[in-house]
Amino acid sequence: MIQQRLGILPSGWGWARFGDVARLVNGRAYSQPELLDKGTPVLRIQNLNGGANWYYSDLTLDSDKYCDENDLLFAWSATFGPYWWSGPRAIYHYHIWKVLPGAQLDKRYAFYALRWVTKVVKDAAHGVTMVHMTKAGMEECKIPFPPLPEQRRIADILDKADAIRRKRKEAIALTEELLRSAFLEMFGDPVTNPKGWPVKPLGELLDAIESGWSPVCESRPAKNDEWGVLKLGAVTFGRYDANENKALAADLLPVPELQVKAGDVLFSRKNTYEHVAACVFVADTRPKLMLPDLIFRFVLAKTSGLRPETLWGLLSNRRMRKRVQGLAGGTAGSMPNISKERLKTVKVPVPPTPVQEGFAGAMRGSEATRAALEAAARDSEQLFNSIVSRAFSGGLSA
Repeated sequence: MIQQRLGILPSGWGWARFGDVARLVNGRAYSQPELLDKGTPVLRIQNLNGGANWYYSDLTLDSDKYCDENDLLFAWSATFGPYWWSGPRAIYHYHIWKVLPGAQLDKRYAFYALRWVTKVVKDAAHGVTMVHMTKAGMEECKIPFPPLPEQRRIADILDKADAIRRKRKEAIALTEELLRSAFLEMFGDPVTNPKGWPVKPLGELLDAIESGWSPVCESRPAKNDEWGVLKLGAVTFGRYDANENKALAADLLPVPELQVKAGDVLFSRKNTYEHVAACVFVADTRPKLMLPDLIFRFVLAKTSGLRPETLWGLLSNRRMRKRVQGLAGGTAGSMPNISKERLKTVKVPVPPTPVQEGFAGAMRGSEATRAALEAAARDSEQLFNSIVSRAFSGGLSA
């Protein structure tokens, strides 16, 4: 499939079966008793993507079951793709391979080759929600294989293009941190309430906590003119993502009252402990997207004196969120769940209106800056992908 996409390679290049030029080492699966609160970190795909909820183990394993800084890893399910590991020595999970290039394969070139293979596979999968690769399938993948000096030269070029792409993403992340810093400067720690503002339970500030529904849906996202239902991913990472949705089954009628609107504050009532209690403010959204059963919508009382932006800021604060997560209940083996009644008991400060209006203005400014940075990041991503495609078709050959 990949060879058909590229055609003829430059003189001196060839095709290499990935399993002939690199070795893929599987991680290890774990039973629950083997996962502890201390010991050697157990690296899971969630941690590769920045997840801070770690498991540990006291097992002693073969050396190839550990990964160290600058090891090349590949997540073969869910997120699906290559990573450079930059953390501490860890045991890596079964859903991750450690990639060990042979003597004739440059490690950085291998990383970009895996990125390129990942994109080809994802493009071919189209609307499939969960993409994965078997070890045998990856070993059979053919990659363009220039001489080692040319591999290193191509990797140098791609490193520079990738640095620009990563700096755009870092700038976007910085806008989030700046907004959180502005919140703390304006409001202080909402748990200790150092400014001495009035404190009220959420139940006294809300007209309602609305629930969604979980109808039968298609496995693909809704088109712009179709009704859809949000997935948990729409709120999981603290920013509203309208693209995280599923199209409503064609034989079902929508419930317009559950349509998400600009100005809504949404909250994940059930998820893994790491992601439960995620809260987002909906600055803007496409129409015809409905709440799922696992997401609440807070409806502030007109007499509450609280703006939706402030409510988002309060519940998104790290210390306050930790307190709210502590309200989650659930049986062993189930995902933690936070009930409406428990949420209503959460006490939050109610700052003066001028302070809240100032924070709302800061949020609008942050959103405008972020939108501009995201547009630049999309351009950088497209440029980077174009350069990678050229690199693996011989377009960057000397």
